Amino acid sequence: MADIIAQLVQEFNLKPFQVQNTVKLIDEGNTIPFIARYRKEMTGELNDQVLRELHDRLLYLRNLEERREEVRRLIEESGNLTDEIVKSLQEAKTLQEIEDIYRPFRPKRRTRATIAREKGLELLARIIFSQEHLEGDMESIAAPFLNPEKEVNSVDDAINGAMDIIAEEISDNAEYRKDIRDMYFKHGTIVTKAKKEEDSVYRMYYDFKEPVSKAAKHRILAINRGEKEGYLQVKIEVPEERIIEYLKAKTIKKPASITSVYVERAAEDAYKRLIAPSIENETRNELTSAAEEQAIKVFAENLRPLLLQPPVRGKIVLGLDPAYRTGCKIAVVDETGKVLETSVIYPTPPQNKIEESKAEMKRLIEKHKVDIIAIGNGTASRESEIFVAGLLKEIGRKVYYIIVNEAGASVYSASKLGAEEFPDFDVALRSAVSIARRLQDPLAELVKIDPKSIGVGQYQHDMNQKRLDESLRGVVEDCVNKVGVDLNTASPSLLSYVSGISSSVAKNIVEYREANGKFKNRSELKKVKKLGDKTFEQCAGFLRIPDGENILDNTSVHPESYAAAEKLLEIMGYTLEDVKNRNIGNLKSDVEKKGIELVASMLGIGVPTLRDIIDELLKPGRDPRDELPKPIFMTDVMGIEDLKEGMILIGTVRNVADFGAFVDIGVHHDGLVHISELSDKYVRNPMEVVSVGDIVKVRVINVDVQRKRISLSMRGI
Repeated sequence: MADIIAQLVQEFNLKPFQVQNTVKLIDEGNTIPFIARYRKEMTGELNDQVLRELHDRLLYLRNLEERREEVRRLIEESGNLTDEIVKSLQEAKTLQEIEDIYRPFRPKRRTRATIAREKGLELLARIIFSQEHLEGDMESIAAPFLNPEKEVNSVDDAINGAMDIIAEEISDNAEYRKDIRDMYFKHGTIVTKAKKEEDSVYRMYYDFKEPVSKAAKHRILAINRGEKEGYLQVKIEVPEERIIEYLKAKTIKKPASITSVYVERAAEDAYKRLIAPSIENETRNELTSAAEEQAIKVFAENLRPLLLQPPVRGKIVLGLDPAYRTGCKIAVVDETGKVLETSVIYPTPPQNKIEESKAEMKRLIEKHKVDIIAIGNGTASRESEIFVAGLLKEIGRKVYYIIVNEAGASVYSASKLGAEEFPDFDVALRSAVSIARRLQDPLAELVKIDPKSIGVGQYQHDMNQKRLDESLRGVVEDCVNKVGVDLNTASPSLLSYVSGISSSVAKNIVEYREANGKFKNRSELKKVKKLGDKTFEQCAGFLRIPDGENILDNTSVHPESYAAAEKLLEIMGYTLEDVKNRNIGNLKSDVEKKGIELVASMLGIGVPTLRDIIDELLKPGRDPRDELPKPIFMTDVMGIEDLKEGMILIGTVRNVADFGAFVDIGVHHDGLVHISELSDKYVRNPMEVVSVGDIVKVRVINVDVQRKRISLSMRGI
């Protein structure tokens, strides 16, 4: 374990105490959000992202140690363990290196080499491989191994069988495989050709080459998908002669020997028949794994700002789920998300009932005093937007509309959860409710949807699904706990992402709330079935009670720090009533005047915890999302045909990829800001400049109306 701690310290450039304490906290069953928020003194204030990366690496290194020990045991049980193998295992840094060491000893299916061994040719292989014979001829060397009963009928049969054994031994050599794998990465070229002549999204790869060492990760995933769908043939070209010469140099010990020519032939066969296919697969797997990790990282980094979009509070919203034949479904929800009324209108083809639809919309808007219309961006969204924009010109008061990304709304609508929440609504009406609520509180609504279905990633169906799920769940968990959750209104879906709370405990919380009324204080959580002391410790600080008995219950001050918070107020001449009335504006400066280290020691807590307590006392019930730019509301519509080169527009970043960012500028087709157009400075990674949900100013540089493609720039603006 000490070796793992030392390695993590070095890899993450941290202090030993940070890693030691973090590992201890993880092993004690603490969640990452809890550690990040409430154990800052122990971790040296590591944030949740670093903690998750450290946690993932810790698991890998522990798995590596387990496999190292298992392989050592297996080789020892086979009677082949040597000091050299022990040393190689100790020095192995990756699972691949350990598997290479184990390869010669792993039980194999019946190969050409095992058949040759069964025929008694292993000794002949040893004689040939040793290259001790400088004189004589191969016939006299091989003759003693002829055995018609075992189908060794000729000298050639004997020699060929012996060379099969030599080829397999060369192929199984860990050092050779490592060096050749390095050559594939340094000197290999990915080559793709068309397997079908028909046009497709993979056309750019119909005759494509790229060095393995420079292969763009998003292109690896695109190539893999093109191959899987039958459009592409893919291979890795390498300097074959150079690799074979390397093997010969490693295996030909005495060129003058009469057997060395056979070793040469065995080395060439080892590469072409055994090593090349295997190393090519390993190389492609490694490229794919790295590409998947990058794609998962991009997905996670896109998901975070999407979940943390600012809520639109205090507004009555009309959610509109556009459609053609079946009509546009409508749901009006009040400021709390409660459904007030639903309806269906038919303003789109083929019905085109414009006037009837306007009358129904006006009735709903007037009856419920609607403030904003949220239009889903799916099928028929464009026509619905034009209809709504025209309608708003005929209404006496100011009503806005906004296009809402409805990715995943249909998944929620058809889910068991959607059916449980709205058993009397059809699927499309549930979507309309989801669209409206998504505007009011994006986080609370989006947690009901599988993160993969939210639409901010690429190639998500081609990735390791377990790894993707773990990563995205971690992002949702971090976002939910960063914002905090209203204990008296949160759905089971939202509660299940709170630190320490399982799905079953989340349901138990809601059941307790329904049976006993609102929670009055956090301590009452301990009465919930299956919510023990450890769960309470992990979750309590992230759950809010806005109108509870204690104002501290509406902050992220943990119950374990209530005594410290109250003592702080007493020392500084304030009360909890002052906190409630927001009458402690000088608290921060008062503490700084007295000396923050001194005050922390008086309270028996660390400085980071004291800072957090002060921030929370100054703004009880604060939501970090409120400090972000608000979404852009519209009253009129613009189409792609209205765009002209040079136009400056305001847009919202919808997705970020390795090659640039997609920006919604209100014309129903997102424009692409290529990585080269993101900034006047060189940009290595688009996420250095933009995130999903950012409000950005862009310039139109090219419009292709026919292909619905818009090129944008952020340079010089």
